Amino acid sequence: MHKNSDEEKHNMEAILKHVKDPELLSQIEKVVPFHGFLTSGALIGIQMLNIARRELDVRNGERIYVTCETKNCMPDPFQILAGATIGNNGLKINNLGKMAVTVNKQAPEGVQGMKGVRIYFDPEKTKDYPKLHAWYLNTEKFHHEEIVPILLEAGEKVYSWKSVDLEVPVREKKQVQCCKSCGEMFIRHDNELLCGGCTE
Repeated sequence: MHKNSDEEKHNMEAILKHVKDPELLSQIEKVVPFHGFLTSGALIGIQMLNIARRELDVRNGERIYVTCETKNCMPDPFQILAGATIGNNGLKINNLGKMAVTVNKQAPEGVQGMKGVRIYFDPEKTKDYPKLHAWYLNTEKFHHEEIVPILLEAGEKVYSWKSVDLEVPVREKKQVQCCKSCGEMFIRHDNELLCGGCTE
């Protein structure tokens, strides 16, 4: 039987009263109005962001670049807490359907390569939390308020991460073209005469 949203909200508020870390609680309180609700995926995004900040020694106000390998829930904390958005090119979605993210700091001018960190939700480690593991593998259905407390208890124990070498893309001059078919302006990447809408 599906719970109503008031009951879910009340249950989640009760769960969050047990969060001892004031920084984590502050992050959750910022993400909830933006995302709409504390989902399991949004909390995973917060925990991954915190791992990345520590591993890369990211200071307050320092810009990061993020590639999320899923579009579901996980990218939102990076937008609201780290200012990495699609619009400012700080956030890319490579929708592979994986609970994984790669994060790097902004490269100094002229630097071609950069160290980053790739963090993923590790099924070898979620096995230690059977309900969480079943949720992750989608073998059973659970409400978020059943999974969030497990994620809070497990903390970083359900993640793995490794250092990765990243190539810094060279920013090219924007080329604007008038589409020969529809007459609308579009940003061209090669020598296209038709916009993406007219070539589909």
